[in-house]
Amino acid sequence: MTPPQLVVHRDKELMAQAAAARLITRIVDAQAARGHASVVLTGGRNGNGLLAALAAAPARDAVDWARLDLWWGDERFLPEGDPERNVTQAREALLDAVPLDPARVHAMPASDGPYGEDVDEAAAGYAAELAAAAGPEDHGRVPAFDVLMLGVGPDTHVASLFPELPAVRETERTVVGVHGAPKPPPVRVSLTLPAIRAAREVWLLAAGEDKAGAAAIALSGAGETQAPAAGAYGRSRTLWLLDAAAASQLPRTLYPPASA
Repeated sequence: MTPPQLVVHRDKELMAQAAAARLITRIVDAQAARGHASVVLTGGRNGNGLLAALAAAPARDAVDWARLDLWWGDERFLPEGDPERNVTQAREALLDAVPLDPARVHAMPASDGPYGEDVDEAAAGYAAELAAAAGPEDHGRVPAFDVLMLGVGPDTHVASLFPELPAVRETERTVVGVHGAPKPPPVRVSLTLPAIRAAREVWLLAAGEDKAGAAAIALSGAGETQAPAAGAYGRSRTLWLLDAAAASQLPRTLYPPASA
């Protein structure tokens, strides 16, 4: 387990811009080292804010978009093109504006896709797609993602892993169908904590006063079943990117004054 590092920005706009610049650098470095990069996207206001900032960043063209694999940490199990789906929102914020290779955009299945309305089969299908993309060097059933991003919910949920629900307790499968999520829609597809922890770097995004309690709980040593965000960490780095409002309940000993 890598201890978390914290970076606190003045406001959510600055956080999004700085995170976008950080992501561009990380992708470019990975592509220089291995010829390609792999990133897991997150939805929600902070994830979409980062993608919009990336779309507007002058340095975005430093990325070789054709050599970038995109995955998702979770998805609302709704029909293709539904405005509530994370992939739909990501396309509007960034993906339609950059020259991605469509074969490397790995959207999670929709409820009107090849698995129909069987969310558990859809999850198994995505797990198989991840396993097929994993190489011997990855030492597991998912690729070693360069960056895996997660939004943090006010209840400390990440991806669609909610406190105390069965999905957060999963230790074997890499992708699960989620039934009865407390946040609509109730049916979702989600990576599990074992899949999340395969990433080289995990970035947790939190902005706004409504995230302050969650950040404080997750960073105070809470258990992952009660606070799923506490169980999300990377193999080489775990980075919390917050704005001042989301960090307002954290002791200043957790982050250097200069980062504010």
